[in-house]
Amino acid sequence: MNRRAFITLLGGAAVAWPLPLSAHQAAKTYRIGYLGSTSHAEYAREVEALLKGLRQLGYEEGKNIAIHYQFAEGDYDRLPALAAELVTLKVDVLLTHGTPGPARPGKPHRLFQLS
Repeated sequence: MNRRAFITLLGGAAVAWPLPLSAHQAAKTYRIGYLGSTSHAEYAREVEALLKGLRQLGYEEGKNIAIHYQFAEGDYDRLPALAAELVTLKVDVLLTHGTPGPARPGKPHRLFQLS
């Protein structure tokens, strides 16, 4: 093998080397925080609709999303602490339903209310 062929082979290997490594990296698992003002049982219909919509978009709990649920059980004064706990979990998005949820958490870093 001459020098030029060796350098070409070495350069091609250096370019191609990272490709197989990146193919083996696991897909990101997105973390969703779900803040409810009442109980999980009372939010069952909304949670199931959320999960169905996420599945239709290709997101499945336990595969590429993790959902962290916090419920105030009707005690709205607990909402700020529950929201803070979700923030410490470093969720990618914080979801809430109804007026008490978004009105009470305080001042999160980013708050987008979708109507």
